Amino acid sequence: MTSRTTQRKTRARKAKPLTSREKVRTHRARLRAKGMRPVTMWIPDMRSPKFAAEARRQCLLANNSRYAAADQAWADSMADWKSD
Repeated sequence: MTSRTTQRKTRARKAKPLTSREKVRTHRARLRAKGMRPVTMWIPDMRSPKFAAEARRQCLLANNSRYAAADQAWADSMADWKSD
């Protein structure tokens, strides 16, 4: 009788899925390794009625300025600007 030696295939164990916190931690570690750093920046809430009122106030001031035509010409020139 010949004996057979059966080899078990070793299966890689499935890794436990990462939590959101672990994913964020590894993502940030990769970015830091690339020389990046996190920055928190607070900006105005453009959905706020106060923001809309202030934007309108400033637009009216700019439109009624003696420099309005020159300012608009500059803004128009920037809209057409192409960096080569």
